[in-house]
Amino acid sequence: MTLEEARKKATALATEIREHDWRYHVLAAPVISDREYDRLMDALRTIEAQFPELISPESPTQRVGGEPTKLFPSAVHHVPMLSLANTYSTQEVEDFARRVRDLLGHDPAEGYTCEFKFDGVAMSLLYEGGRLVRGATRGDGTTGDDVTPNVRTIRAIPLVLRSSSSLAQQSFEVRGEVFMELEGFRRMNIEREAQGEPPFANPRNSTAGTLKTLDPREVAKRPLRFSAYQLRFDDEPTERLPNLDKHSARLDVLREFGFPVSNETRIVKDIPGIMEFAMHWQEHRDELPFEIDGAVIKVNSLREQEHVGFVAKSPRWAIAYKFETKQAETRLNGITLQVGRMGTITPVAELEPVALTGITIRRATLHNADEIQRKDIRIGDLVRVERGGEVIPKVVGVDLLKRPRSAKPFIFPNKCPECKSILIRPPGEVNWYCENPECPAQVLGRITHFASRGAMDIAGLGEQSVEQFIHAGLLQNVADIYELKDQRSKLIALERMGEKKVDNLLSGIQESKERPTSRFLFALGIRHVGTSVAKLLVDEFGSVDAIADASEEAIDAVPGIGPEIASSIYGYFRDERNRKLLDRLRTAGLPFVGQKKPKPVSSAFFAGKTFVLTGTLTAMTREEAKEKIESRGGKVAGSVSKKTDYVVAGTEAGSKLTKAEQLGVNILSEQLFLKEL
Repeated sequence: MTLEEARKKATALATEIREHDWRYHVLAAPVISDREYDRLMDALRTIEAQFPELISPESPTQRVGGEPTKLFPSAVHHVPMLSLANTYSTQEVEDFARRVRDLLGHDPAEGYTCEFKFDGVAMSLLYEGGRLVRGATRGDGTTGDDVTPNVRTIRAIPLVLRSSSSLAQQSFEVRGEVFMELEGFRRMNIEREAQGEPPFANPRNSTAGTLKTLDPREVAKRPLRFSAYQLRFDDEPTERLPNLDKHSARLDVLREFGFPVSNETRIVKDIPGIMEFAMHWQEHRDELPFEIDGAVIKVNSLREQEHVGFVAKSPRWAIAYKFETKQAETRLNGITLQVGRMGTITPVAELEPVALTGITIRRATLHNADEIQRKDIRIGDLVRVERGGEVIPKVVGVDLLKRPRSAKPFIFPNKCPECKSILIRPPGEVNWYCENPECPAQVLGRITHFASRGAMDIAGLGEQSVEQFIHAGLLQNVADIYELKDQRSKLIALERMGEKKVDNLLSGIQESKERPTSRFLFALGIRHVGTSVAKLLVDEFGSVDAIADASEEAIDAVPGIGPEIASSIYGYFRDERNRKLLDRLRTAGLPFVGQKKPKPVSSAFFAGKTFVLTGTLTAMTREEAKEKIESRGGKVAGSVSKKTDYVVAGTEAGSKLTKAEQLGVNILSEQLFLKEL
């Protein structure tokens, strides 16, 4: 076979295999047997083995995954992946519809779409020229993880679009949900147990953990599925397809492109239609082959979506109706106490094992001493358990009619279960605390938090490893992490360790020094300082030292920081033990200096005006241009309308420029735009 003959044969085989992948993984309607499919795949592998130059990233043979990666690169979302506001009642749905009506001045012209709220992991897929170029997790909404090698193994996600239309060749983003079907999850756990591995807790956690797996070859073995629910073009080609300004029409386009899209999506006109959809699936969700935890309601018209707009963290034009949480009844065998990294004491119910929404529950939170007393929970009671937000098990009540005579009230102890220090309860608070900073449970919690994914993200330093290193006398605080390089031989000698594992850990520790300063600040574990507060502080002060030296009043003056948070931050940096710890971390090379966010520049030209960006800018990225406009008081919109003040047109400007010309909107060339900046 010549190279050209091989190329034609390989192309034909790849096209045929993609068609069968689509029929099997998207339509669930295969037309050939597994054996016939394997023969096609073997034939393609044989050709690619003989002619390696024909292997492309889009080839079906490459779905098995490549070599492991050490770290997921960051991926910035051009349009933030916002979370939806949740609602739990008909009244709240009515309030949502009323707000939409008030903002539009009328009911939505194209009604609402009602869709499943899949219990999975949100995913952003970027396509250029009909090919997948990036897959990224939601992350914090602005920046996620680039997990493209893992995404490529999911056979329901097309590497090459089925459509060859000009629309399919545009640059666009598809958003959807990665999840596991219940049967695939069950089979996977059976296989794991047969191999002596612990089973996964539930499909959603398994999906999230799989997508964070650094070896794509392992990801390829997991039964991941995908359902698309949003399509957004870089340059919106509204005129190229009838009704492309409706969300429901875009779902049809996604189907045409070869994406799996739920066939249960419905278009309804009013609140009764919304609630009929929601109530039906709340009652029948157990009949589905996968888990859903609610319904998503969206204004169908994209033009009306744009008009209704957003609030800080979520769109005003969409809402999630959460289904009633399922409950189970079981026996409370005992109550134990957990000590958090801040010294918070949390009572935990030890339960007779009970199955609930796909997992076996043995423990559940009781929140605090007041809750135990308020609900009159006693050891030996039959209690009702539910999974809060379908995730965290909690005890919500007691069946008093079935209370046994032997049931005993729980007396909250006055000593820490870990270090036996006297517990304190600050005035006005519901929690009890252990104030001993050397308490083993707190030390474990602080170090584990510091190394966790959202903080310094040190691979190989999870809770089990931290506990092992503490017992070996290698860790007492977070600064000790950066001295483990001097303890290599001791680390190698530990159980379940080895040279390769230790070297990977030490490499991860060194890489953690490159994390953003806001992540380092969050990692310190200051009470009330989450990721958002940490970013606000670094944006305002520019460095950890500047925050440490700031007065309580100066911290309180930062927008988004209240008196309680300011007091906690100020107190942390006044503690001599924390100061010494910070000195050691500074010496180790941790990122103390960040980038102070520039103050908005007063600009009469930009202030209060709406801009739309189109085409390619040579002097900066679109994201940078957006930041410059917003820092001067302007606003950047995604599409052109009569309300647009200026369209900034770079090279190869698309339909937005055409529409601006039709509407008579002012157009700025890149040179004029730079001049105004």
